[in-house]
Amino acid sequence: MVEHEQVKPLAPSADRISSDEEETAALHSKKLRRRKCIRCCGCITGVLLVHVIVIVILIFTLFRVKDPSIRLNGMTMTRLELINNTKIPKPGVNMSLIADVSVKNPNIASFRYSNTTTALYYYGEVVGEVRGPPGRAKARRTVRMNVTVDIITDKLISNPNLSTEMGTGLLTMDSYSKIPGRMKLLNIIKKHVTVKMNCTFTVNITTGAIHETRKCRKKVDL
Repeated sequence: MVEHEQVKPLAPSADRISSDEEETAALHSKKLRRRKCIRCCGCITGVLLVHVIVIVILIFTLFRVKDPSIRLNGMTMTRLELINNTKIPKPGVNMSLIADVSVKNPNIASFRYSNTTTALYYYGEVVGEVRGPPGRAKARRTVRMNVTVDIITDKLISNPNLSTEMGTGLLTMDSYSKIPGRMKLLNIIKKHVTVKMNCTFTVNITTGAIHETRKCRKKVDL
């Protein structure tokens, strides 16, 4: 019976070697695909990182919002009427003051401003105020505007300090200008900016010319 028992033959050695080679090749292929995937992800991450760094550098250098500046170039008094043979303004007749103002925009984006406000003060009392139209200062440009303020003569005459200044023929006044606006860079960075300026000047009552303009104080609120 032992002789008649069938013995199951072993698998040929060539078949075993072929199976091992296939497994090894499959593992090697998986490793290659994994390395390629890692390299691809690394390249994408590197490119994105470079773009982020460039954007950050641009934001803090080229795209950084710089303060617009305002400058008073000069002023002229018009419609100045005095009482005969005196230096006293005629009651009931308004005087006008024309201020030549420049707004400089040093940014690469335009500065759009809404209604501007200019007020005149005489010893702390408002004697004239005017609102200007909205406008736009182009990128790295300076826009110039003339602001005409009507001075209420009756308020000026009623001020007790006027009689003291009549002897010198010079009228000391203060001006306050406010320009609120907004800047937009690449439709991403938006900044609300308000430019303010205070100036003190003296007017020759006889000629209406600006005798002296003292140093103006400027302030920018972001």
